Amino acid sequence: MKRLTQLFALLLMLTSCGRGAKDNEQPHAEIADMMIINAKVAVMDEQRSMAEAIAIKDGLVAATGSIEAVSKWKGDSTTVIDAGGKTIIPGLNDSHLHLTRGGRFFNAELRWDGVKSLKKALQMLKEQAERTPEGQWVRVIGGWSPFQFEEKRFPTPEEINEATGNVPAYVLFLYSRAWLNQAGLNVLGIDENTSAPEGSSFEKGPDGKLTGVLLAEPNPTILYARIGSLPPLSEDEMVNSTKHFYRELNRFGVTSGIDAGGGGHKFPKDYSGTKTLAEAGKMPLRLSYYLFPQNKGAEYAEFQEWMATNEIGQNGEIHLEHGYELEGGGEFLAWSAGDFENFLAPQPLLDERPTWRADLKKVIQLHVDKGWPFRIHATYGETIAKMLDVIEEVNRETNGKLAQQRWLFDHAETIKMEDLDRIKALNGGIAVQARMAYAGEFFVERYGAEKAKQAPPVKKMMEAGLPVGAGTDGTRVASYNPWPALYWLITGKTVGDLRLSDDTNLLSREDALHLYTKGSAWISKEEDVKGTLEVGKYADLSLLSKDYFSIPAEQIKDLKSVLTVVGGEIVYGDEEFEDMSPKLPEVIPAWSPVKFYGGYQTN
Repeated sequence: MKRLTQLFALLLMLTSCGRGAKDNEQPHAEIADMMIINAKVAVMDEQRSMAEAIAIKDGLVAATGSIEAVSKWKGDSTTVIDAGGKTIIPGLNDSHLHLTRGGRFFNAELRWDGVKSLKKALQMLKEQAERTPEGQWVRVIGGWSPFQFEEKRFPTPEEINEATGNVPAYVLFLYSRAWLNQAGLNVLGIDENTSAPEGSSFEKGPDGKLTGVLLAEPNPTILYARIGSLPPLSEDEMVNSTKHFYRELNRFGVTSGIDAGGGGHKFPKDYSGTKTLAEAGKMPLRLSYYLFPQNKGAEYAEFQEWMATNEIGQNGEIHLEHGYELEGGGEFLAWSAGDFENFLAPQPLLDERPTWRADLKKVIQLHVDKGWPFRIHATYGETIAKMLDVIEEVNRETNGKLAQQRWLFDHAETIKMEDLDRIKALNGGIAVQARMAYAGEFFVERYGAEKAKQAPPVKKMMEAGLPVGAGTDGTRVASYNPWPALYWLITGKTVGDLRLSDDTNLLSREDALHLYTKGSAWISKEEDVKGTLEVGKYADLSLLSKDYFSIPAEQIKDLKSVLTVVGGEIVYGDEEFEDMSPKLPEVIPAWSPVKFYGGYQTN
């Protein structure tokens, strides 16, 4: 119903306005709600058109073109904003970002995202420990790499213990390892006799005592379990946290995100923060989500229950055109087919788990039978090839029904070239994320620099004609900031400045932006309503701090938005537009790291 409404609005606008081909002019007395002039508007249509101004009406793009042409939309009630020559791009759309979970925990977490030295990171840890009340923890949950630090190394257990003292602390790096300080080990009752889950371990020193380091080898269950044992925020704090996290995304020009679920994040219980905003009509971005089963061995039953009580394209009784809807199932469909991406440990092999094939086929078959889209987490080419055997089998047995619905692989760092054609033949797509920007050095150490040159082979995916969306995989793996991810796509460099990709795998700035806008809209089946600033599309846009298309490449990772608009409404403003930014409630609880440091660190 939602997309029918959108398409009707688009058709009505095109019919009533009779635009010219060049400047999208309209001969009638239509009045825009908002105009932004004196800008460099990147429409991001197939012609990569640039314009001087944009007009917005009823939440949709009404016109783009010269200032003179667009000014015909101006009336007494039109809000006119002078961009001062700055660049406007379509709002960024992260095709794989854990938004609901990120919002749920944002106010409780100390972010090392963007911190440039380990010395500063440890000082932040010390300061936060001093203000953290009894019964709470200091927690750093992903979004960083040791190679972003000047010191180019991990913190030691001794450094973490010295910084935090008697306050329990947990520091997570990707889904490969984590550090518990001694106080944390004591609170959780972990000692030398505690058994680790299969495929993981508690590290011990030469003296046989625990170091506090938790190792996924490569199963991350040991890391999930510790995160899940940390004290949660209250309901009010979680709603407040969600508001501040979504504002943080708006700060970087993100106007849409596709939530891939995640381990330890249960539906619908853990979605209440976002649902509260959606019910109140206060979503500052568009959010689509996939359902991620939590119970190993019971995934089929979980999906059966969800499919009986939920409808894709909607969210229970909430019917919104402003962004909160269910898209399908993923990213794990069956835990036995889990393809863990820990480059600090050997590659997992599916055939070591005898039930993976039957488990995966059963769940995929259910999705096809019920008409649900699905996405599958798959890092390695060997895994993808085997999974494609199953997907092709289901497609044959359903007389091509699988290939008629939307499905995709996530990640695909070492996918084989021949399997791109297999995915295309089944009308599938791929969502790539900037995980290599945060773990590329460890990938090179294990698999070699040569293999890293095409990991993942993004350019070849596009050349094969595959739908491709881009994202971060924030917040526990990479940072949620999209600009280091775009920088990585364009330069091939990690956050530690190591060049990974060769020239044949580097994207132009236009192509990288396309993947982060219209490319990602394909993932949620919304490429017809968003992702460009063409007439009739959603008026979701970002006015950037600097010109993305002309600044030196090194400055791309430091870009931000100074004005973010979603559906024609201003959701964020900074610098000369700060007064336009909607007010947020004060961060709670009072000890929240966000209150003292914010989120992504730029100093």
